[in-house]
Amino acid sequence: MSSAPKANAIVSQSGGPTGVINSSLVGVIEEAKKHPEIKNLYGAIHAVSGIVKEDFIDLGKISQDVLETVAASPSSALGSSRDKPDAEYCKKVLDVFKKRDIRYFFYIGGNDSANTCFIINNMAQETGFDLRAFHVPKTIDNDLLVTDHCPGFGTAAKFVACAIMGDDLDNRALPGIKIDCVMGRHAGFLTAAATLGKQRDDDGPHLIYLPERPVTMDKFLSDIDAVYKKLGRCVVAVSEGMSDTDHKTWAEKITETDERDSHGNVQLSGTGALADYLAAQIKGKLKVKRVRADTFGYLQRSFAGLQSEVDAKEARWCGRHAVQYAMDELNGSVAMKRTGSGKNYGVELFRTELKNVAEKTKSLPDEFINKEGNGVTDAFIKYAMPLTGGLPKTEYLGNKPKI
Repeated sequence: MSSAPKANAIVSQSGGPTGVINSSLVGVIEEAKKHPEIKNLYGAIHAVSGIVKEDFIDLGKISQDVLETVAASPSSALGSSRDKPDAEYCKKVLDVFKKRDIRYFFYIGGNDSANTCFIINNMAQETGFDLRAFHVPKTIDNDLLVTDHCPGFGTAAKFVACAIMGDDLDNRALPGIKIDCVMGRHAGFLTAAATLGKQRDDDGPHLIYLPERPVTMDKFLSDIDAVYKKLGRCVVAVSEGMSDTDHKTWAEKITETDERDSHGNVQLSGTGALADYLAAQIKGKLKVKRVRADTFGYLQRSFAGLQSEVDAKEARWCGRHAVQYAMDELNGSVAMKRTGSGKNYGVELFRTELKNVAEKTKSLPDEFINKEGNGVTDAFIKYAMPLTGGLPKTEYLGNKPKI
């Protein structure tokens, strides 16, 4: 293993923002200041697109007071990008690194960001350029391989759980059927988090539909009808990626737009089409008068003032460890291993190879989904609850004994 070079470093943030991605950024900045091997730490504005444009700021000049505010702020403080670099794009990035004597690259993002690190790192090795490329994990979808969970998920899960808690109380006050559409194209972790705030036996969400379990419209309506007849109301959490039994998403079936992202995916988040469609089906076929629907859209990933303390701490820790690993290793991705549960919850960090994370995703495990496919198990609650840092308690008086 060659000794760590004395050179410049760069950090950037990619993909969809989260509530704690800036905690990881601050972790990188704080740790980089401790290592004389790093001469200057640059922040690239709007990820790889900012790198090729050399749109940098000097992060070493940011005061600690400002950094603390940044760490507590949602979204990406350096801006982000949805660019998915190919080999030609990555060569342009590497050319800038060579020009600026940047030999430490810290990229905060999901599996595509890990893949970008992987490609650039391989190019650097092929040309004999001593680059240390490290991926810092983030995603509200919680779908990265190797790591037990991803920074960003705990805070987004807290938002979803709190939103559903309030929505359920609203539904109690004015009973009816309520549909809430939550992010999650392929993995149902975030939609499953809707269940974390349940405190009473009849609390919603009463039904949860995930990408991992296709459902027909007849089964969907039958489930809701049964709950509504029993309770006189029903709160339903659906993933944006919920699909029919032909494995085509309901959103794709009903969408009238051809809008796709840089990865070729049909836009699911933010349109409201799925929630509105499901509400119309319920109202028309079940003949229920009060049916409402909301699409959480982009609120769930960048909501100010609702960080999970556990998530923020772990995200910052991941940023720091990326720099520490760069002093001894040539490249890698930071991952977490759970060391305890419940009150003894804890994690330890470790380095994994970039190829183990790049362009790969995981789904919600079978043991986290109930046998009916319309809810989650206690195993999921035990897994996810510690990541939220705790949820508020609520009370409802309408179900107290009458006098």
